[in-house]
Amino acid sequence: MKAGPVLAMVLLMLLGVWLVLQPALKRGERIDPLAHRFDMKLGARELAVEQLAHADGTNLYAFKGWEGVDELGWVSSARFEELVAEEMTRWEARPKWERMLMGFFNISSWFSFGWVALGLAGQASFLGRMFVQWVRSEKEGASVVPSVFWWLSLVGGVLLFAYFVWRRDIVGVMGQSSGVVIYARNLRLIHKQHRRLRSIDAALRAESEKEG
Repeated sequence: MKAGPVLAMVLLMLLGVWLVLQPALKRGERIDPLAHRFDMKLGARELAVEQLAHADGTNLYAFKGWEGVDELGWVSSARFEELVAEEMTRWEARPKWERMLMGFFNISSWFSFGWVALGLAGQASFLGRMFVQWVRSEKEGASVVPSVFWWLSLVGGVLLFAYFVWRRDIVGVMGQSSGVVIYARNLRLIHKQHRRLRSIDAALRAESEKEG
């Protein structure tokens, strides 16, 4: 076994793990080590909130994981309640079917649905590869793995790798990291085999013409 594919597999796996951990580590950074931290869900949006209590009885709040609001930094209790109320009003204003759909896919915007569609496309590629391999094997009367099986595997693997990075799913990322390299390597071997067979065929034809 060549070292190149193994090295590529390890590097892709490390890249995937790094991409997954970066947002999680950033979200886990404390704004103030003395603040009380708790998780909060607004509609389909999952947030981390820090609460800092002052000696005079007032509280300050800061959000983590809410784009555009994180930049506000510490806000007063009144502003915190106002932001929460505004977000819930926007959520309740959505049609019921939309809220159900977003809750089902665990997303907070239609932009995020594009990532879900990407993941579904990846799964469809994996389903398609098995169907193609099954049909081809039934036709040949023996277990056969056609080239299109590896192409669909590669496409599905790349799409799912991107989806799992977005979902911050380290298990899925590690699984697809190894798969993508294996699929690409099989396609490379098939290409080399076809090129070798073409060379042999060309040599045989040249030899035949020479003898003729």
